Amino acid sequence: MLIKGIHHISMKCAAKEDFDRAKDFYTGTLGLSICREWPDGIMIDTGNGFIEIFCNGEGERAKGAIRHVALLTDHVDELSDQIKMAGYEVFVEPTDVVIGSAPPYPIRMAFCTGPLGEEIELFCER
Repeated sequence: MLIKGIHHISMKCAAKEDFDRAKDFYTGTLGLSICREWPDGIMIDTGNGFIEIFCNGEGERAKGAIRHVALLTDHVDELSDQIKMAGYEVFVEPTDVVIGSAPPYPIRMAFCTGPLGEEIELFCER
């Protein structure tokens, strides 16, 4: 296989306040670590890929073909509580689901809205 995996997901914002809020959400609320910073950007380590945030966008928030980013965790409920305590919306509360694949795929998941309007799934394989 020529592709080894996903290196990073990239997001843009225009306002410094949005950038600071996103940085605090991913590092403070979710507890991820910064691996690189530059004057108008940051790269945050998710453990098996990166979230890259630039503060040089036009400021337009539009949902495109990518529906959400799924972060793998063993702590869906705990993270959902932390996200709510930080003032963000959890629009799908933690729930158990069995994806009807072959073989069946049991998961626990929740969805929240991040500081830049991005949708984030908290995803736990059971």
